[in-house]
Amino acid sequence: MEELVQVDIGEQYLGASPEELHRRIVARKEELAGRLLLLCHHYQQEAVFQHADASGDSLKLARIAAENRDRDYIVFCGVHFMAEAADILTADHQQVFLPDLRAGCPMADMASRPEVEWAWRELAEHIDADRLVPVTYVNSSAAIKALVGDKGGSVCTSSNAERVLQWALDRGEKVFFFPDEHLGRNSAAAIGIADEEVIRWQRGQPLGGNTPEQVRRALVILWNGYCSVHMQFQPQHVHDWRRRDPEVRIIVHPECRREVVSLADQYGSTETIIKAVSDSPPKSKWAVGTEINLVRRLQARHPDKEVHSLSPFQCLCSTMYRIKPAYLLWILDHLVEGRPVNRITVDPETAAAARLALDRMLAI
Repeated sequence: MEELVQVDIGEQYLGASPEELHRRIVARKEELAGRLLLLCHHYQQEAVFQHADASGDSLKLARIAAENRDRDYIVFCGVHFMAEAADILTADHQQVFLPDLRAGCPMADMASRPEVEWAWRELAEHIDADRLVPVTYVNSSAAIKALVGDKGGSVCTSSNAERVLQWALDRGEKVFFFPDEHLGRNSAAAIGIADEEVIRWQRGQPLGGNTPEQVRRALVILWNGYCSVHMQFQPQHVHDWRRRDPEVRIIVHPECRREVVSLADQYGSTETIIKAVSDSPPKSKWAVGTEINLVRRLQARHPDKEVHSLSPFQCLCSTMYRIKPAYLLWILDHLVEGRPVNRITVDPETAAAARLALDRMLAI
């Protein structure tokens, strides 16, 4: 895939006031009505999120894009792998755009296709690789999804990782799970896999830092990727809230480390967290272990409840935060003028293989 570089959008955008940006975005959306679908991930800042035609987690948004085939332009306010997934799932006539090309995902970048292929070859020297089933979190590049598709594996999300992991174990003898170690570890524990049957593949070390015997004994091999946001939540934060208010319910995302998830009252995807808080009775108290923009949105939408961040520090997704109103307006201006910029495309061969992995997940 072509390497894209974000251009300088200039002072005419970066120097505009929040009020002017808001007014001009609304006007451009009206001009593009019927052709534009503006999608926002839950972690987007409110100044962008307020303009969304639809919101959700990454896969939900990609599927919404695919269902709206009458919309020619899909502007995805998220990060790069999300826009790739949308391009894979949408029709040929639809075009997907990312307002700022620097909005990547550090966790997705921790597992490149060459690295995973190298690890696969190492594993094949000690186990039957034909009985090794790959599973990739949706937070991964199109190239990784394509590798998984080619090797008979599946994509998973934070809401169905346990089901997909069980499917993979039923299909083969071992699972290679990437890029998020913590989602994999939490999912393995949830379906009853013993700790000694789960090993960690450390990038850059021979055999991932494991002995041949450890590899042969393992049922699940976890790539040592992680989300820098969810790694900020610590067991001590849970203990602090328990001591401060025994009535508080603690809910966390499964990208958090195992020690945090095991202490929480509940864990689940962004959609699960939103539903849990929304469905709880008035005066409910919550400490939420996920990205701060989602926590703030829950606070604003549920003033009858106490909603706090589990951490005393602001856990912000800095790459998601790169999608700012100025960049959104810049994209919309160019679409109105017929000079599209920042289009995200996945080559047909990669897209076809990645689609196999996505389709397997949807069939599970």
